[in-house]
Amino acid sequence: MPESGPHPALPPPVHVPLSVIPEHPCPYLPGRRAELRAFVTQSLPTELYHEFMNAAFRRAGELFYQPICRGCRACVPIRVLVADFRPSKSQRRCRRRNADLSCQIGPPTPTDQKFELYRRYLKARHPGPMASDSRAGFEQFLYNSPVQSVELCHRDRRGRLLAVGICDICSRSLSSVYFYFDPAESRRGLGTLGALVEIDLAASLGIEHYYLGYWIAGCRSMEYKSSFRPCQFLHPDGIWRDHPPQ
Repeated sequence: MPESGPHPALPPPVHVPLSVIPEHPCPYLPGRRAELRAFVTQSLPTELYHEFMNAAFRRAGELFYQPICRGCRACVPIRVLVADFRPSKSQRRCRRRNADLSCQIGPPTPTDQKFELYRRYLKARHPGPMASDSRAGFEQFLYNSPVQSVELCHRDRRGRLLAVGICDICSRSLSSVYFYFDPAESRRGLGTLGALVEIDLAASLGIEHYYLGYWIAGCRSMEYKSSFRPCQFLHPDGIWRDHPPQ
């Protein structure tokens, strides 16, 4: 298995057969090539997935993947210390701006309404490396979960669905899988609101860490994650620290 980049990729917490996904254009940093190694499973204990996240793995549907890009380790896992989190002034303004919204939490359930919202989101926003605009791809990407997951649906007072967040959950972490929203409501800052509500959920459950996926320096759509503080970054030696790797 290739161990390219300035540092070897972290080993998985248990032995699993890993396949290499061929190089493809990086969806985050223009002009770069991306490469992943991955495995597929229909069932994985969520507590074990927590350990995979601590080895820089993420998941999309039943696919668990880890970046192994040649000469690059820009994808840095980031997590928020839930008990110590304090929203910034702009984050508090975001809450006030969206005070008219309610959030329903339940099991992830695909519907036609959610699919249409997702398609509008993909057309207007960066889809990410695993997203698909077909109905089958939508369900496979977001709703075929091999771990314990929850869905948060944000609606306005008329009941109109504005945003959906899907998270993986265990006793030690709440992990954001994906968040999609109505691009016509971009002034609301729904992505920020979604993260704030998910942090609230983690706090209410006594969960220590909220995992936000990868933080990528130089990518605006990923750099914002470090605004949720205090946060920690996973370094190439497998240690979480309060600052990103240099």
